[in-house]
Amino acid sequence: MSPLGPRRLRAVPVDTGVPSWEAIARDHARFIYTVAFRLTGRHDDAQDLVQEVMIRVRKGLVTYQPGSLPGWLARITTNVFLDGERQRRRRPTVPLDDVTAVPAAAAADDALAAAQLPDYLEEALAALPVDFRVPIVLCDVVGLRYDEIAETLGVPIGTVRSRIHRGRMQLAARLR
Repeated sequence: MSPLGPRRLRAVPVDTGVPSWEAIARDHARFIYTVAFRLTGRHDDAQDLVQEVMIRVRKGLVTYQPGSLPGWLARITTNVFLDGERQRRRRPTVPLDDVTAVPAAAAADDALAAAQLPDYLEEALAALPVDFRVPIVLCDVVGLRYDEIAETLGVPIGTVRSRIHRGRMQLAARLR
């Protein structure tokens, strides 16, 4: 026993390489929003997508294997987007008349302006079929490698290359 009294042992946290949900929300929310915005083309839809992604991230942290965190987050974002697209095709909705819009907060407007492409490019990107838009966003906006995109989409790497090439060709044709 020490002269200062009994010593208490403190539990030292073990670094497992798995980030906390709060750390992901704090450090990667802008990245997730950028991917979501590029996939959806609309601010409101992107915000909804980010919320769903963060729910899935919270559930998925128990199975996360340390590696490329941005790749993992892009995969989740893409999967949530594609799930929503499939659901919209199965259950079409009728939009309500425009109701009074609530203005967005200034900070959100600044983040959106920083993440936006020129309007003509946003429109051309949004007009692409989903099969071509998703790989282009993951490659040209997010910066994932072809093999990461193939893993994210669950398709062969040759299919990724083909879709990116064909999507870029369609994009170039729309921009002419």
